[in-house]
Amino acid sequence: MADGLLTMNSPQHSDVVIAGGGIGAIVTALQLLDCGLRVTLAERGGRDRFGGLANEAFGGMLFAGTPVQRRNRIADSPELLARDWFHAAEFGADEVWPKKWATAYIERCVPEVHDWLRGRGLKFFPVVHWVERGDFGPGNSVPRYHLLWGTGWHLAQTLIRQLEQHPARARLTLLFQHQVTDLIHEQGRVAGLRCLHDGREVQLRADATVIAAGGINGNLARVREVWDRDCYGEPPALLLNGSDPHSDGALHDRAALIGARVVRLGQMWNYASGVRHPEPRYPDHGLSLIAPRSALWMDGHGRRVGPDPMISGFDTHRLCQRMGRLPGQYGWLLMNRKIFLREMSVSGSHINPHFRDRHLVRAIAEVMLGNARLYDYLTQGCPDVVTAAILPELAQKMQQVAPDVAVDLAGMQADIAAYDGQIARGAAFHDDDQLRRIAQLRLWRGDRARTLRFQPIVDSGAMPLVAVRVMLLSRKSMGGMETDLHSRVLGQDGQPLPGLYAVGEACGFGGGGIAGRRSLEGTFLSCAIFNGRVAARAIAGRADPLVS
Repeated sequence: MADGLLTMNSPQHSDVVIAGGGIGAIVTALQLLDCGLRVTLAERGGRDRFGGLANEAFGGMLFAGTPVQRRNRIADSPELLARDWFHAAEFGADEVWPKKWATAYIERCVPEVHDWLRGRGLKFFPVVHWVERGDFGPGNSVPRYHLLWGTGWHLAQTLIRQLEQHPARARLTLLFQHQVTDLIHEQGRVAGLRCLHDGREVQLRADATVIAAGGINGNLARVREVWDRDCYGEPPALLLNGSDPHSDGALHDRAALIGARVVRLGQMWNYASGVRHPEPRYPDHGLSLIAPRSALWMDGHGRRVGPDPMISGFDTHRLCQRMGRLPGQYGWLLMNRKIFLREMSVSGSHINPHFRDRHLVRAIAEVMLGNARLYDYLTQGCPDVVTAAILPELAQKMQQVAPDVAVDLAGMQADIAAYDGQIARGAAFHDDDQLRRIAQLRLWRGDRARTLRFQPIVDSGAMPLVAVRVMLLSRKSMGGMETDLHSRVLGQDGQPLPGLYAVGEACGFGGGGIAGRRSLEGTFLSCAIFNGRVAARAIAGRADPLVS
C-alpha cells in the first residue's frame, strides 16, 4: 500500500491512530511499533512537512547529569534541576499534573530521552550551552542546553527514516494531506478520527486515539484571544508567527466539546527578538533572533531600555513582558558590524546550514571568524534591518522602517555615548549592568566564543552601524489538554476520557503545562519525546511504574 492513500483493501481500523506528524507523533509511532501494535498516522500537510516544527528547530534539549556535562566539568543533578525548574515555573496550587510531569521528566530525562536518542545514532554537540540563567533569581544554575548535532532537522529525518524502515513497517499506515476535523466519539469513548482528504471524509477508527497536532500558536487570532494582558500588556498589533498556521488549536476545541479539560492556553513561550522573515512562507512569518549580548536594546524612540538593561539569555519570559509594554510594543537592537558578525545568531535549522549538515570545521570557523553569510542575508533581505555609517543616518533609516514612533536622535546619541564612555574608562570602572553581565558570561567557554570583550557601539574599526527592529514572536503553547502520567486526556471530572491520549505541544508537553510560566529552554523537543514514549507504552499495557 502506498503511503498517503486508503484503498478499498486498506485497513481502516488500527490499534492506534495518531493525529499529527510532528516529533511527538513520530516517537509515539516508533514506540508503538516496537510494542507490536498497528498504527495509522494522519498528517495534515504533505510528505515534505513530515516532522513538523522539529525540522526547523535548532535542536536544543535540557538534561541534567549527562556524560557531556561531566566532560565539561559541570556538576549537575536531578535535585538541582528540580529546584531551578520549580522556581522558574511558578506552579500554582491547581497545577497538580504539570508538577507530576515535571518531576517525572526531571528524574527520567537522561535514560528516556538522551540515552534513547544516543541509542538511535544521534549525537550532541560537545559544548553545553548556558541559557535562561535568570535575571533576579535562579534560572539554570549550570549549563544544561544540549544541542543536537545536526539540529532538529537531523533529529526528525533520522527518526522518520527509522520509522519507515522499521521491521514492523507493514503495521504502519502513513496518511498525508489528511486534515483531521473531528474525533469519533461513540458510546462514551473516543473511537478514532474524522479527516478530510481530497474533499471527502475519511474515518480512521482505532482502539486508542493520540492527539499530536501541536498547539495554538500558529493561529495569531487565537493567540490574541487568550493573551495574558496582566503579564504582557495588550495583545500586540505587531505579532510575528514563529510557529505554523496548521497549529491552530482546532483539535483542542473538538476535545473540549467531548469534555476534555483544556487549560492554561494563555501561558505561552514567545520570543522578544522576532524579525520579519526575508523569505516568508505565510502571512506574518517571523524569525527568532538570538540577540547579541553586546548590542544595546532600545525602545521605539531609540532610547536605551532601563534602568536594568534588556539582555537576551537570562529570562525570556521577562523580556517578553518588557517588550509588551514598550512604545509600539517593539524595540531596536543597536550594534555595529563587528558585534553582528561575532554574536548575532538565528534560532532554526535552515538558517544554520553548517550545523544542520554537520560540517564541524565550517561551523567552528563561522563562530570564530564571524557569520558574514547571516549578515548579508539579513541586511539585504530583512525589512527590519538597516545599516548606516553615522548615527544621524541610522536614525533616519530607523524612522523610515517605523514612522509611527518618533526616533529621538539626541537621546540615542547620549545613551550610546554613555555606554561607550564606560568601556573607554576600563573594566575597573564599569558600573553598567550589561557590562557586568558580559564579564560574567565570558567566564563560561560556551559563551566566551560568541561574546566580545566590551565592544563599544561607535567604533571606526567596526562599522557600519546596524539597527534591527525586533518584536514579539509567537512560538509555543505551554498549556493544553490536561493529561495524567499515562498521557490520557482528562475530563472535567478529572477522570481519563476513554480512548483519548495527547502528546507534545497538544498537552503543554505534559499535564497541560509541564514548564509552568517559564521554560528553562530545551524542554519542548525533549518533553515531546518523553511523553510520546510514555503514551505508547501505556497504550500497549507496558507503563513504566517509575514514570506512572
